[in-house]
Amino acid sequence: MGDKAHTHPGAAGRAVTADRPASVRNVVLVGHSGSGKTTLVEALALTAGAVNRAGRVEDGGTVSDHDEIEHRRQRSVQLSLVPLEWDGYKINLLDTPGYADFVGELRAGLRAADAALFVVSAAQEAEAVAGATRTVWEECAAVGMPRAIVVTHLDTARTGFDGMTRLCARIFGGDDPDAVVPLYLPVHGPEGPDGHAPATGLVGLLSRRILDYSAGERREKPPGPGELPLIEEARDRLIEGIIAESEDETLMDRYLGGGEIDLGTLIGDLEKAVARGIFHPVLAAAPAPPGGRQGLGTVELLDLVTGGFPSPLERPAPEITTPQGTPRPGIGCDPRGPLVAEVVRTASDPYVGRISLVRVFSGTLRPDELVHVSGHGLTDRGHEDHDVEERTGALSSPFGRQQRVMGHCVAGDLACVGKLSAAETGDTLSAPDDPLLMKPWTMPDPLLPLAVQAHSKADEDKLSQGLARLVAEDPTMRLEHNQETRQVVLWCLGEAHMDVALERLRTRYGVQVDAVPFKVALRETFGGSSAGRGRQVKQSGGHGQFAICEIEVDPLPPGSGVEFVDKVVGGAVPRQFVASVEKGVRAQAARGVAAGRPLVDIRVTLLDGKSHSVDSSDAAFQTAGALALREAAVEASIHLLEPVAEVRVLVPDEYVGPVMSDLSGRRGRVVGTEQAGPGRTLVLAEVPELEIGRYAVDLRSVTHGTGRFSRSYARHEPVPPTVADRLREQEGDLAQLAPR
Repeated sequence: MGDKAHTHPGAAGRAVTADRPASVRNVVLVGHSGSGKTTLVEALALTAGAVNRAGRVEDGGTVSDHDEIEHRRQRSVQLSLVPLEWDGYKINLLDTPGYADFVGELRAGLRAADAALFVVSAAQEAEAVAGATRTVWEECAAVGMPRAIVVTHLDTARTGFDGMTRLCARIFGGDDPDAVVPLYLPVHGPEGPDGHAPATGLVGLLSRRILDYSAGERREKPPGPGELPLIEEARDRLIEGIIAESEDETLMDRYLGGGEIDLGTLIGDLEKAVARGIFHPVLAAAPAPPGGRQGLGTVELLDLVTGGFPSPLERPAPEITTPQGTPRPGIGCDPRGPLVAEVVRTASDPYVGRISLVRVFSGTLRPDELVHVSGHGLTDRGHEDHDVEERTGALSSPFGRQQRVMGHCVAGDLACVGKLSAAETGDTLSAPDDPLLMKPWTMPDPLLPLAVQAHSKADEDKLSQGLARLVAEDPTMRLEHNQETRQVVLWCLGEAHMDVALERLRTRYGVQVDAVPFKVALRETFGGSSAGRGRQVKQSGGHGQFAICEIEVDPLPPGSGVEFVDKVVGGAVPRQFVASVEKGVRAQAARGVAAGRPLVDIRVTLLDGKSHSVDSSDAAFQTAGALALREAAVEASIHLLEPVAEVRVLVPDEYVGPVMSDLSGRRGRVVGTEQAGPGRTLVLAEVPELEIGRYAVDLRSVTHGTGRFSRSYARHEPVPPTVADRLREQEGDLAQLAPR
């Protein structure tokens, strides 16, 4: 950050290790899809000497070679770790997907990091920056995570560095836009044929030095006579912002009195303010030109990370308890402390099996070590809670497709651990004699359903195991075996999340599945009273079957279920067979009587019947009870019921109108709105679940990625006649639901 000179080649060709938490920096890169995060990581790796000038690692790959799906889709879909070394520090760069469907990977990166670089593209529209990126910024602010901003794509700028800096100050600055200011200004070369003038260097606002990157190598030089006046205004604003956040209250008086503040004091106060998460510098970056070794601004970024971002020693660990919930305060980032580590990502390798990316918060993790696995409170998503012991495999540091062996991993560092067959994402690793549990981080609720079935008989045998391994890797996915619709449903975050899940099942686990239409759990009920007679009379060799029962069916209020009442007098149906009738009635109600949906909210009264001393049996009266209910349905008006969900939509104020209009178009009833913080509104509505199957996708479109929603079951209500007609056309099994 102090415009230092750098000539060393970095850590090319060797594993990067750290033995002291103070020498580690864990940084997550956050930004919209297309902002240039992965390109920036590769440029930083080149500057640090971790790759050659062609951007290749030793095996010929690149630092972003992680997943075949990413190569095919040309889009990051999972969290990736790239460790670098710079000035004696180990920097763990956590590159996250920018697409909203993979926000679970982003949250895992936030959990593992101690600071964040927000990457924004000068070529992007303001909505892309102001959308989900602002939400993540607010989450970081809530926990005091240090943040800086990097502007990319200056060569194709639509907004330009100055315009993007002002936009970031408005979006991210909140009540203090002066806390979002540039440390450097780009220097542009001659204008090209396309009308854009590429950035060739930077002006250090504090040092008043030109940092020339035009030859692909950082060189310092003094500014020309005409360049100094152009930077003074920006420099004054930067200094005022630093002094305003300084712990030395005399600096402002000295500055306003015309006194000169020495450069060392300004840099020191700047680094402290950044580390405290109250000052957010804006920098510019670009890849190195062909044959170059240093990309524009990469040296300054690495200096910011090592000098301004905190070490793991300065960041408190998440809440830690025993597996029984007893708090365990006082556990800090100490390599000699009790072992506390967390699995932040789980992946499968076709050659070595499951690989767990682990952040160590306390103690030291070693290979071939017995650890206790605790976790993780996501049983509702198909993830079992764990309370087992298993032995770790080899520890390694990933770099592209390579896995470089590590002898150990100290508190504050990250490593990949092999052979953890039970541990899943979000689980805690601790010592067997002192098991501990970390409070899980917040996971988004998957709200987009994908119903699947095996493509062939061979796939049926592998489907269960493949789905289990899939959800073990991805805690944002929920697996449901719906008993009412008899469907296997994967609940996802979006369409891209769906596509990746299907592709992983096929390519990684060898399971071919077909996506089938998702069924909403509809039900049936009687629209009025009706009566039915069930007659099961058959005679064959030996004992026959004889059972007759007469019932009356009455509708009940919603939520009543199925009620059975015995009003038989005179023993027309023997006592031992009344329960058989009830069993048959309930079995038929579960199967449905018209559309094949469960029958609910009725009272079935057994009035009369007949029996035979020899041929009556439990099975005969069960069949008679079912036949009686079916006959009653023939003479009744059967109503189809649909589930209605309570929906809570959190949106910026400017999207409240479009969201309410969209909900109304889905047969929804808006029941109220609440203010949910500055500029945010919570819209409360009741919406039929038939209308919100794709709401996770549609809401993102309506609100430009800024809206979030949750849903919960409220009740079942009658389906309107026009909707019932549409359902009859879509499903042949509803053909009997003709209006009566």
